[in-house]
Parts: sequence; structure tokens; C-alpha cells
Amino acid sequence: MQSDQILISVIIPIYNQELYLEDAIQSVLSQDYGFLELILVNDGSTDKSREICYKYIEQYDHIRYYEQTNRGVSAARNSGLSEVNGSYVFFLDGDDRIDRKFLKEALRIAEKNKSDFVAIGEDYCFRSKHIMALPTCAMFLKMEFLRSHPDIRFPNGIQPCEDGLFSHQLLALTNQVALYPEGMYHYRQHDDQNHILINKNTTKVLAQIPEWLEILKGFYLKNSLYKSHALHLALFIEHEPFELRYIRMPFEDPQKSFLFSLIKTFMQQHVMPFLCDNELTELSIPFRFFLTADDHKHFDEFYVNYQCKKTKKIKMQLFFIKLIPISKWRREFRKKVRKNYNKL
Repeated sequence: MQSDQILISVIIPIYNQELYLEDAIQSVLSQDYGFLELILVNDGSTDKSREICYKYIEQYDHIRYYEQTNRGVSAARNSGLSEVNGSYVFFLDGDDRIDRKFLKEALRIAEKNKSDFVAIGEDYCFRSKHIMALPTCAMFLKMEFLRSHPDIRFPNGIQPCEDGLFSHQLLALTNQVALYPEGMYHYRQHDDQNHILINKNTTKVLAQIPEWLEILKGFYLKNSLYKSHALHLALFIEHEPFELRYIRMPFEDPQKSFLFSLIKTFMQQHVMPFLCDNELTELSIPFRFFLTADDHKHFDEFYVNYQCKKTKKIKMQLFFIKLIPISKWRREFRKKVRKNYNKL
């Protein structure tokens, strides 16, 4: 089949996004690749999102619209997946948009590399050696691959981390991953974004993290992956419950104590027995210290001092980069500094 005859499906889950939804839809309609279907899933919106969708489905035959009672973004994406006719699928949030060449280039890369999974965006592709999870904006997926794993879908009732759990499991089951670092996904910043509202509710997020770990335990046990993918799992735990939650969220002291014990116990029981010494060095310095710390206060004291030293080091490196006379060299050194910064 010629590349311009391969159908791409784009799924937009919608919940009260009347202010931005037309921009999202127009960014799909404006793609320089014509063989598309757009699946709009209204997850019980109470604003004018429904009216906006109807305006478009009356004009375009390749746009389909579905409604459901409010069950969350995971249920909306899964509903969309059940309606896909395309060979590839991409998820676009209703308040974001994509560049004109986004889908055509993602398809070209997927077909060229015979990929199950294309990772998109420079911010995610720089970790190409160990991509352990991706947000929906950074994944272009082959439907044949998804259909071969029908038990792996977005976990209902989970948010945040629903996309991380979904992508983490899929990435563990394929080596056919290609990179599209130039892909431009335009992520709109506003105060009503789901992840902002959710992350403010520390109690709700903390209550969900044990559910994340249960999903992971079931997946790794079912597929016998503990030994072969110990580093993959370790990097996910480091990134999601440790970096994004323990480090960045404003937990109170008892909450930090609970999360510290939860993460450390999971790592000791399900990861560390299978992790080789050379794989352990792939983990960041803070996370390695976290795994040996006596308690959360011991770690927090270390981390404050560590961040001060790290910041001073980065500032010094950036100062000397300014003295480099050739702009190309300056850019390369900045990239190297950023990579090193993220490894620390």
C-alpha cells in the first residue's frame, strides 16, 4: 500500500474545552496528509463542546462523533480506540494542536522503520536509550500492535499517570520503536488543565499510587518481565512516583513518609533483586540515595544540599558556554549540559 493511502486515526477526548476545541480540530483538518479520520469523544461535557463537534461532523464525512457520560479521559480514549479504522492512531487533547506536517512525518518514520511505536518530540527522544514512558502527545501507535495486546489500554479511574502506565507497558513489549524528535505538538498552558487541577489534590494522587503499582505488578508477572526488564521498571518508578510525585508535589510530612515507604518497599521486593550493578548506575544519584536512605527526612536533607550543588555546577557550565565563539558549538554544548543535568 502506498504511504498516502494508509489511514491515520486521530482521537480527541473532550471534556468542557469549548474555548480551545476548534483550534484542535482545525489543526487536524489542516494536516498536509489527507487520508485521515478524526474521532471526537465527548466525555459528558456541560459546555458548548457538543455544539462545536456537531458543526464539524455536518461538514466533514471523515469526522465521527461519540458521546458518553463523564467517565474520565482514559475511558474516552479507550472508547475512541474501539472505533478506529486506521492503521495508525494518535491522541490529541482537545485544548492542544499539532503542526501541519506532524502526522505525515510520523507516518513516514513509522513505515520506514516498520515501527510499532514512534516517540515524538525532542524532550522525549533525547532519552532514546531508555524511554520508559511517554505522554499521549509523544506517541504515534500502530493499531496492529495495539490489537495484539487488547488487555493494555488506558486504566479507567486513573489520572494522572494513565498515559504513563499505558505507554510503559507497550514499550516493554516491543523493540520496534522509532524516533521523531522534530515533531511539534503545541501544548496549551491554562489554569484549567487537568494535570494542574489534579496535582493540586495531593490526597487523591497519593491514594492512586498503590493502584499504579498493582497494575505494574500484574503486568510484569503475567508477561514474566521482572528479570528481563528490571531497568525499564526501575526507570519508570524513578520517573513517575519518585520524580513527578515525591519530588515535585507539595506533600505534607505524613504523606511523604507514606510515599517514601511505598516506593522503597516496591523497589526492594520487585525490582532490586533483578537489577544488575551496571543497570543500577543508570538511575539518578538522588534516586539511588533515596533507595538507601533511612527515612524520608534523611533523603530530604540530602536532596536540598544536592540541588544547591547541582544548580551551582550548571550555572558555571552555562557561563563558560557563553564564551564559546562559534554558535554551532554553543548549541552542542548546551545540549550536552541538558543531557547531563537530566542524568544527575
